[in-house]
Amino acid sequence: MEDRIDVGLLGATGVVGQQFVVRLAAHPWFRLTWLGASERSEGRPYRDCAAWRLPLPMPDDIGAMTVSGVAPALAPRLVFSALDASVAGPVEAAFAAAGRLVVSNSKNHRMESDVPLLIPEVNARHLALVGHQRTRRGWPGAIVTNPNCSTVILVMTLAPLRPFGLRAVSVTTLQALSGAGYPGVASLDAIGNVVPFIEGEECKIETETGKILGELRGGAVVPHDAVVSAQTMRVPVPNGHTVAVSVRLDGRPSAAEIRRAFETFTGGPAVAGLPSAPARPVVYVDGDARPQPRLDVGTGDGMTVSVGRLRECPVLGWKYVALGDNVVRGAAGGAILNAELMRAEGMLT
Repeated sequence: MEDRIDVGLLGATGVVGQQFVVRLAAHPWFRLTWLGASERSEGRPYRDCAAWRLPLPMPDDIGAMTVSGVAPALAPRLVFSALDASVAGPVEAAFAAAGRLVVSNSKNHRMESDVPLLIPEVNARHLALVGHQRTRRGWPGAIVTNPNCSTVILVMTLAPLRPFGLRAVSVTTLQALSGAGYPGVASLDAIGNVVPFIEGEECKIETETGKILGELRGGAVVPHDAVVSAQTMRVPVPNGHTVAVSVRLDGRPSAAEIRRAFETFTGGPAVAGLPSAPARPVVYVDGDARPQPRLDVGTGDGMTVSVGRLRECPVLGWKYVALGDNVVRGAAGGAILNAELMRAEGMLT
């Protein structure tokens, strides 16, 4: 614990920012020493400007920290970003230009050709884009991003299927209210209702999936050629995104072979020993009514994706249901795992 690396957090007061605070408070590799937020929070103790929404108590030492503005001058070299997309783009770029390594949960830079869009178990090799990013932009720092929360859950289940020849994907998401932040969706719109539109989500899933599953060639990623069609729904569930997936595969694997692919997927040596990496990134759950948010969202400390209901699809071939924690695996926990991979690769020394 004495050798921990100092880290900072942009957007510390929001729901995802609070998840970062909790997960970094006792992290074995990182020590949270700097908080950045908007002008209305600048200069105040964190406990006075963060409306705490988590069931775990706010760590006392972090609650006493004074919040800074969103300027890189006093920030440590490694900075996590939970900033709202309306402001994240230029702020994150300014931090990278000032020599900071920004690990971002925001959407702004994800699809830029020289920015890694990272799930360590799936595409750890894409971290090599950081070198091209620095050369191309003249930055001493860099930006590394994690995907949209629903994309993470989907791609964690598609990666084990790549050996069978992934060709087409149809996915419908049932996304929790926490994915909209706080205060999020108005109660009269959410209770007893399904909202069949979430702005920008379908495009993110369709484009980000190809980049993550794509092949790194030289200084760019060639997207995977599987066709992805997405529909996104907001549902009255507090936490945990569910995705209903149909896939077309080149090969003719049996149900037993597909299930074994899910159950044996590990992410390989790139994630071995990383503190936030779950022992099993994908877990198959038996039962006709599983997975469910109430029963399965916390699996693997929120970092594991649960899969179930594998069966034949008369249109594409196979279909299944998957579930993941959108604010842990799909946000704060995923970004911290990205930073752990960066440390393991020697990028933080």
